Amino acid sequence: MKGAKNTMEIFTLLETIEEMLETSKSIPFSTKGIVDKEEMLEIIKEIRLKLPEELKQAKWVKEERQRILVEAQKEADDIVKEAENRIISMIDEHEITRKAYEQKAEIIETANEMSREISKGTKDYADSILQNIEESLEKALETVQNNRRELK
Repeated sequence: MKGAKNTMEIFTLLETIEEMLETSKSIPFSTKGIVDKEEMLEIIKEIRLKLPEELKQAKWVKEERQRILVEAQKEADDIVKEAENRIISMIDEHEITRKAYEQKAEIIETANEMSREISKGTKDYADSILQNIEESLEKALETVQNNRRELK
């Protein structure tokens, strides 16, 4: 959970910047304040160092999503192959040949439906994780940009 720790550290650093700006001495007749430039730059540097971990986590989620999709497709293919093998063995027995033809389409459709459900579920799961990470990164970036604008 290093990524979650970095996210919390980033938010803590952003809160520190906010506090520095809120408690800074004001320039008379202005909304501008005086802050320690070196200290502010150091905090921004720390934020930059921690952001790549979030990006690595997003990359890992993307790769994991691909792995899950490949695994789900293999599982679906195995289900279809197993269904086909089952049908072939049923055809070998004379009395159940008629039933085999009736059930073949149903078994294959069920296997294909399971494949679609597994694939959709993994895509939705991966998309949800990526969306949450994207929103967190956008919020952090927006806060940093706002703070930089205030600094200028």
